[in-house]
Amino acid sequence: MFQKDKTFTPHVLAVQAGSLVEFPNADPIFHNAFSSYNGQVFDIGLYPPGTTRSVKFARPGVVRVFCNIHAAMNAVIVVIASPYFATTRQDGTFKMNDVPAGEYNLTVFHERASEAALAKLSRKITVDADGASLPNIVISEAGYLAIPHKNKYGRDYPRDSGDPTYPGSKP
Repeated sequence: MFQKDKTFTPHVLAVQAGSLVEFPNADPIFHNAFSSYNGQVFDIGLYPPGTTRSVKFARPGVVRVFCNIHAAMNAVIVVIASPYFATTRQDGTFKMNDVPAGEYNLTVFHERASEAALAKLSRKITVDADGASLPNIVISEAGYLAIPHKNKYGRDYPRDSGDPTYPGSKP
């Protein structure tokens, strides 16, 4: 999960359980990626520009990732038990290759949808020798409220002093 311009890229990353995710810091400033969410709690500590830290994601779940220094930095890692998953393209389409014929449970994730709305979209699908084709899936963001997060210590982030490099610093 690349860090550049105080942004995690990609914003949403899907990985299979057991995967190691690297967090390279390509900014000219320090970062401290962490998560206090139940998908997987981790804190890779403060690390300098040009270095990389990594985390192994052992169990399925949704992991919301933040930077302890930069409040606006956030991302999501969706850890999946199955080897069959995809992330949608910009236009909302997706494709999964090499899925063997069989019955599967399809689940979807969207960071602005409620768990209840996502659960209603889950369905059993059948993949045959020619693959599977699905109807459009519409994910409602109704009821989404952006909630400010706390830093890794459970405290509010310092107010920005106007310095674009290090929030809270004196110009």
